[in-house]
Amino acid sequence: MNTPKEKYEILKTYYGYDSFRDGQEELIDCLLSNRDVCGIMPTGAGKSVCYQVPALILPGITLVISPLISLMKDQVRALNQMGVHAAYLNSSLTYHQYLKALALAKECRYKIIYVAPERLLTEDFLDFAVHAPISMLAVDEAHCVSQWGQDFRPSYLKIPDFVQQLPTRPVIGAFTATATREVKEDIIRMLNLSDPHMTVTGFDRKNLYFEVRHDKDKYGGILQYLNAHPDSSGIIYCATRKNVEEVCDRLISDGFAATRYHAGLSDAERRSNQEAFTYDETPIMVATNAFGMGIDKSNVRFVLHYNMPKNMESYYQEAGRAGRDGAAADCILFYSGQDVITNQFFIEQNRDNEELTGEALELVRQRDRERLKKMTFYCHTPDCLRDYMLRYFGEYGAGYCGNCSNCLHTFETVDITQIANDMIGCVLTSGMRYGVNVILDALRGSKSEKVLRFQLNENHYYGSQANETIVFLRQVLNYLVLTEYLVVTDDQYPIVKVKEKGLSFFSEAGDFRPVLTMKAARKTTQTPSKGDKASAYGTFSGETSASSGSKKHASAPRTGSAPFESLRKLRTEIARAQHIPPYLVFSDKTLESMCVLLPQTKEEMLTVHGVGELKYQKYGEQFLKLCQELAGDPEI
Repeated sequence: MNTPKEKYEILKTYYGYDSFRDGQEELIDCLLSNRDVCGIMPTGAGKSVCYQVPALILPGITLVISPLISLMKDQVRALNQMGVHAAYLNSSLTYHQYLKALALAKECRYKIIYVAPERLLTEDFLDFAVHAPISMLAVDEAHCVSQWGQDFRPSYLKIPDFVQQLPTRPVIGAFTATATREVKEDIIRMLNLSDPHMTVTGFDRKNLYFEVRHDKDKYGGILQYLNAHPDSSGIIYCATRKNVEEVCDRLISDGFAATRYHAGLSDAERRSNQEAFTYDETPIMVATNAFGMGIDKSNVRFVLHYNMPKNMESYYQEAGRAGRDGAAADCILFYSGQDVITNQFFIEQNRDNEELTGEALELVRQRDRERLKKMTFYCHTPDCLRDYMLRYFGEYGAGYCGNCSNCLHTFETVDITQIANDMIGCVLTSGMRYGVNVILDALRGSKSEKVLRFQLNENHYYGSQANETIVFLRQVLNYLVLTEYLVVTDDQYPIVKVKEKGLSFFSEAGDFRPVLTMKAARKTTQTPSKGDKASAYGTFSGETSASSGSKKHASAPRTGSAPFESLRKLRTEIARAQHIPPYLVFSDKTLESMCVLLPQTKEEMLTVHGVGELKYQKYGEQFLKLCQELAGDPEI
């Protein structure tokens, strides 16, 4: 039986931390008492600590099941750096390397072994597993077991069969960063977890700044951001391979150290490019969503989305790759209406789940369409972006976070009672048969071909909002959908309908209604161009946003600090000499802590966040010497 002292000693000695993060200790205690667990924790919350600490205390071997070769490599490399014997078994090994690793595993040389789910039921691996002292099974990215998860992997369904073939059932821990209620239920049921302890630590990553921009020139906006953050490492996500190639080529021609990653590249090039990014040789990665899942690079200071992802789960996971070290980081999404159309195409093609057919496939498509709507609403909500995200995952924030573009820019409360009444009235009196564009054109008094053909120029509400811009009317309509006064159908040609809440609100006489307000950016004289095109339920790609200007938020003073740059230079030199990624020496957050404390003795250095006895033995004296020099510099 472990003692509290033992787990704290491991935490400090191997990881350099004095205390556990929210949720970690209770999960560790349950695993050590042989109780299954299910941990839902955001990226960067320290899920790996929840199974690595018990693995170092339990007597036998811990198997970590992961679909991600990159995660296996990163975590095994980090564990070996800490002095923990670990290995991975996946397709990146040659057959000879695989047999060698398996032979060492049979000799119990490793405390932690990472394995791909496809390997579990192979003859060689089963022969090892049934004879090995397996104390714990940790299932990482556990949402992959559910067809309702955003990354369903049929190979995960083999896990219960594997467990049944073991002579003694090990304790099982399931971990993921994103899980809706349906996915949580699937994880527990399909992995056969026994009376699991469930921990949901919350999805709020307070160190991340969120922003949505509606720049007409997306590349120009990205260029502006990169020029303002010249020494930062980050990821730029694009929806298609073509966009990846175009953005990466332009960045390189503009003098940035950038590389690329997508499924169309050879395995060798993807591996080479990923390593160049991990080692900070090319600190900017331009990629499709094929990149990043399981990447353990802690010093990613920004994640920019050149295109909107197809659902909030994907966006949260991709954006969450920023700031894993807990230091401030930026998550900025560059939206256009074309993004909705592109994602609608991907949904209808549905090449992610080739195993699904018939009704099951159509049900998944329906779910994906609804998710796309909610992702689109995120890009248009005038409310706190963090609050919107938390509500999506079933949590509720304060409504104002102070660290997103909507909260930090000037918004005013606008009375939309009359506009909402006219909008609902127009939908009702036209028979609830038309789409967003037709309804808005009618309200503005347009003489478009469809308005005249459908005789909406004779509708009572025709032209009633002629003084409002199409941009603002679309924001109001989005708000009415978001607050369930209206709904936009999932049909091939989406149409606007009035919900029960809208019927209760509507007054044909235009009186005796409660006041309805929404937050909106203060009006400017700027108007959209005539060539703007609208999405099915988004705004115009040519719109400008109040959030597209300069921003002020809680970024830590990293790159402008002379001590930080000196410490980072030393870190880079050590990393290159040892052929390891810089963040494995010390994280950005650890360097920031050193900047504040400037330790002068070993004892003081060991109080720095992320500096444990083992890390000090490897690197501590070099950094301590530099800190002593910095403390004596009169210009610092």
